[in-house]
Amino acid sequence: MNESLQTDPGKSTMNAVEPLSSGKPVGPCALVIFGAGGDLTKRKLIPALYNLVREGLLSDDFAVIGFARQAIGDDGYRAKLEADMREFATSELTPAQWGWLKERVYYCQADFGEADAFQKLAAVLARVEKERSTRGNALFYMATAPEFFGEVIGKLSAAGLTQETDGRWRRVIVEKPFGRDYESARLLNAELRRLLDERQIYRIDHYLGKETVQNLMVFRFANGIFEPIWNRRYVDHVQITVAETVGVETRGDYYDKSGALRDMVPNHIFQLISLVAMEPPISFEADAVRDEQTKVLRAMQPMSPEEVLHRTVRGQYGDGQSGAKKVVAYRSTPKVRPDSRTETYVAMKLNIDNWRWTGVPFYLRVGKAMAKRYTEIAITFKRPPFTLFRDTPVDKLTPNQLIIKVQPNEGISLVFGAKMPGATVRLGGVQMDFKYADHFGTTPSTGYERLLYDAMAGDATLFQRADMVEAAWKVVAPMLDVWQSLPPRSFPNYAAGSAGPKEADELLSKDNRSWRPVD
Repeated sequence: MNESLQTDPGKSTMNAVEPLSSGKPVGPCALVIFGAGGDLTKRKLIPALYNLVREGLLSDDFAVIGFARQAIGDDGYRAKLEADMREFATSELTPAQWGWLKERVYYCQADFGEADAFQKLAAVLARVEKERSTRGNALFYMATAPEFFGEVIGKLSAAGLTQETDGRWRRVIVEKPFGRDYESARLLNAELRRLLDERQIYRIDHYLGKETVQNLMVFRFANGIFEPIWNRRYVDHVQITVAETVGVETRGDYYDKSGALRDMVPNHIFQLISLVAMEPPISFEADAVRDEQTKVLRAMQPMSPEEVLHRTVRGQYGDGQSGAKKVVAYRSTPKVRPDSRTETYVAMKLNIDNWRWTGVPFYLRVGKAMAKRYTEIAITFKRPPFTLFRDTPVDKLTPNQLIIKVQPNEGISLVFGAKMPGATVRLGGVQMDFKYADHFGTTPSTGYERLLYDAMAGDATLFQRADMVEAAWKVVAPMLDVWQSLPPRSFPNYAAGSAGPKEADELLSKDNRSWRPVD
């Protein structure tokens, strides 16, 4: 990082910077961040904005307004962000590019519980419109605790700050979680839609900012060799794995009220499943894509209580070792109850009851304190008939697999059988690998760049719609009910640094299948 980033605040330096992208910059707007002093802002949002600056994707008529309680003013907030960026930027800070962004940073010191808090914000927005020519366009980012979403948006509405008049637009980004269950999600959606039009609401899921996830539709629908076999005739089953090596660490207070099911499945995991399983949309328009995703979620029939017992697994990690790091048991984590029943691992078998996928099980697992950090989608195809090989040394045929690696090493692999050299017929499994970094290079990313850019551009394709959120919660509702009424039998039931509880292996072995080994 450069040690000196001093710039003339009265002079734009962007013209001296060669952008890294030829993409079209978004139009004039101000981004207002509620919770501007929090972790999300310093770790993700400001670094993502800086990366958009590097790519030349922000308009000259752009500004950031931080809204928080600390009395530090514009200059103090700019200095704080610069210090944060030295720690969390995903690319080198240059004086020209950082100076361009920093001079567009403003601060509104207020607590949204104050009577005149939103009058203060209105004044800052008016100042920014005059100084930065934002034309009154504003994107409000809820980087606050979820319980404040409704209150903040209600006060924005009451102050007239969500009204779209004289050609200006106003939009709101809402972070997950979108409720704690189906009923709370339904009530939150009803409250948001009472205050805003649905087209103004952008429910963000940062998983959809990952390049491999965005590539799923292109991979499926732009390649003629895959779509014809993407169905129950050829696919045996699908596995989705989201494994993290870290435990809960400092998030015990939040996590003990949430758990792995609420934290990951109705949002991240179901978004991945919907993109894998959806029908081809009629276009890439936001609602055309989200209509097809919603159909997938509605086709996931909620389980009966008996099915929950046989098709789901929950786990909680105990003491263990993750690499060279010792990990204490979940129940020993600060701010976690010593007798906590909260799950840190979930596995389940889902069925999608539609024409394309009937009879194809979708297995998913998500866990903390696992042996390796990785997220992948593995599509296993049906074996061909063995008849041709019955009089050869070959004793079985290994199924073909298509593996979409979401993180940390983004790419796609295809596993198939090939004859091994020699006088007899012997088969060996081989793997063709495509890695984004090798073919397209690497672009510094937090995962929020595309999402912020799309929200400012008015493209809601990668954001969840109200009906998607409610459909997802309907699927997990029976699991929450059963797990609430029946305490877990043997928590903790897997060691930190392991592959998870043995019950998860048994879930697949009952179907004569097994989890794909970690590469």
